[in-house]
Amino acid sequence: MAITAALVKELRESTGVGMMDAKKALVETDGDMEAAQDWLRTKGLAKAAKKAGRTAAEGLVAVAVAGGKGVAVEVNSETDFVAKNSEFQDMVGGIAAAALNVADVDALNAADLGGKSVAETITDKIATIGENMSLRRMAVVEGETVVTYIHNAATDGMGKIGVLVAMKGGDEAFGRQVAMHIAAANPQALNEAALDAAVVEKERNILTEQARESGKPENIIENMIKGRMKKFLAEVTLLGQDFVINPDLTVEAAAKEAGAEILGYVRMEVGDGIEKEEVDFAAEVAAAVQG
Repeated sequence: MAITAALVKELRESTGVGMMDAKKALVETDGDMEAAQDWLRTKGLAKAAKKAGRTAAEGLVAVAVAGGKGVAVEVNSETDFVAKNSEFQDMVGGIAAAALNVADVDALNAADLGGKSVAETITDKIATIGENMSLRRMAVVEGETVVTYIHNAATDGMGKIGVLVAMKGGDEAFGRQVAMHIAAANPQALNEAALDAAVVEKERNILTEQARESGKPENIIENMIKGRMKKFLAEVTLLGQDFVINPDLTVEAAAKEAGAEILGYVRMEVGDGIEKEEVDFAAEVAAAVQG
């Protein structure tokens, strides 16, 4: 039987699977719609697709380092319960290791993980564990030394917040202190040059309006703006922040004392920026009772 676009579309709509999976199911079952649906269910694909619409905002961040390269990946699940599952943790660890050999998330999804792609592995895990999951993002830093830190570790190399610090010079002990500082202080950028220009401009405009409301002379206002911008930049840039370990020094000054140059960093937190769906359980139960 010819596998038409209309047949593929019908199967996709009835099961929620992707186009390639729908086409493959129809080819395997010679175009029999019911048999194709059963084939998808036996493979766990239809079950996984139905769960794919649910918000996955929990999960883990994992870090891995090889040579002078460090990677951080975020893999999400729907509940923190699954994040504590050793099967899920093993998968996340494997994904982090695979990330060392690729440049971006698309390449990571296609990367091999025990004979299957990362994307296929996640789909299989959705079917077996029963929750929606997704590989959300990855980040890379490179340097002479790359140091990692995990805050709220679930197991070795993964937890709720993962930090990477790339340095030239210095030692691992200092790098770890900087990584812990980053986890706690959450800087927006390494330095002023790395800050989003739109963020800087927005802050400058706000501070300018505030200064003008004081009614002071223009030259005083200019100095007020300069002083407040300097304070803002010190608060939001890693190198400008007071070092958590020794607040008498900025991170930049502490690095200089340690003989280190901080080249870059990554701070990745589970669910950061994801809008979690608020569920009204009473309404959900009432809807289920009504049919």
